[in-house]
Amino acid sequence: MRIGLMLRAYDEKGGVGVYTRNLVEELLRLETAHQFVLYYQNPAHRGRFAHQANVTERVVRGRNKLYWDQIAIPWACWRDRLDVILHPKFTAPLLAPCQAVMVVHGADWFMPDQAIYYHWLDVAYIRAVMPHYFRKCARVISVSQLTTDNFYQVLKLPPGKIETIYFGPARHFQPITDPAELARVRAKYHLPNSFILTLTKRQGDGRKNLAHLLAAYGQYHQQADHPVPLVIGGKDCHLFYQEYRLGETGYGEDILFPGWIDQADMPAVYALATVYLYPSNLEAFPIPLTEAMCCGTPIITSNVNGLVEIAGDAALLVDPQNPAEIAAALHTVLTDAAQQAALSARGLARAPMFSWPACAQKIMTCLESISPGLDKPEKIYPQMSQMDTDF
Repeated sequence: MRIGLMLRAYDEKGGVGVYTRNLVEELLRLETAHQFVLYYQNPAHRGRFAHQANVTERVVRGRNKLYWDQIAIPWACWRDRLDVILHPKFTAPLLAPCQAVMVVHGADWFMPDQAIYYHWLDVAYIRAVMPHYFRKCARVISVSQLTTDNFYQVLKLPPGKIETIYFGPARHFQPITDPAELARVRAKYHLPNSFILTLTKRQGDGRKNLAHLLAAYGQYHQQADHPVPLVIGGKDCHLFYQEYRLGETGYGEDILFPGWIDQADMPAVYALATVYLYPSNLEAFPIPLTEAMCCGTPIITSNVNGLVEIAGDAALLVDPQNPAEIAAALHTVLTDAAQQAALSARGLARAPMFSWPACAQKIMTCLESISPGLDKPEKIYPQMSQMDTDF
């Protein structure tokens, strides 16, 4: 097979970017006779996999996402005579002359209680185009059972159209015990000896429930004899200090903003944290929960949507709309060493459910199952010369 990978999301710092980068790495690790064509939007990535004989790297130029997905990529599929094209992020090239597979990371826009976190124009657009993407795709991969069930419900899809395939954290996520590494990371991000960790992003604070998280921390801080500092990781998150007027509170001085934390350093950050607090309002597949599990960090998270699906029994579950309940959970975990140990053990036991090697193998099996299987590619493509230039 000739398999194309659409890598427009390769540069993204959020969850889909992490998913895309790990998916490429793991698919190319598989022992297979298939040929891969990687389509980058950013030319800086070309040559990343030049050492692999079964990989061709292309730079596909496009003025915007719509042009790249629906004009440039179909033309690239034609030129490279692909059997199947895979996009790790929500869309499918409707005019591609080959089979298509896409990965969906949530059905938020179709669910009334979840669509409120998006601009109404985005919701209207996705609701209009997503059915066309599903019709184009031979198969659709979903990152959670919740996402699968929601799409079956709202789009009335035929059985077998979607396959739920869990993924996991990168391979370097594991318990870190090396004192030198822990000291290096603690110094790099100016982390205290004990702290509550949360991760969020700018313009995502509503979905990540930052207002209730801060209210809960304020209640915990007021009640605790020796309150543990709160560390909020994420690019530009220091701007929350002014936006939430934390300087006017009695607890703002104990909230730290280390900025963007490099993926290579995250296992040590999880290891240093006393608890990972993630009372998000909406997640299809919360990657940080799987990372914390692999590192043995106790978790407090929400009892809703994909958070409860992924956390299972490996976290203390709370109502994300109840700051008092979140504060009580913080007090319980931070003052009870036995509870910390139990949550850590349950997380480590559950972590193997979320594995990138297993994910890549299942996705490859999916791709192989929908291949046209033609022994003569000219049945799909006319005779033409192979071009090695960018397009």
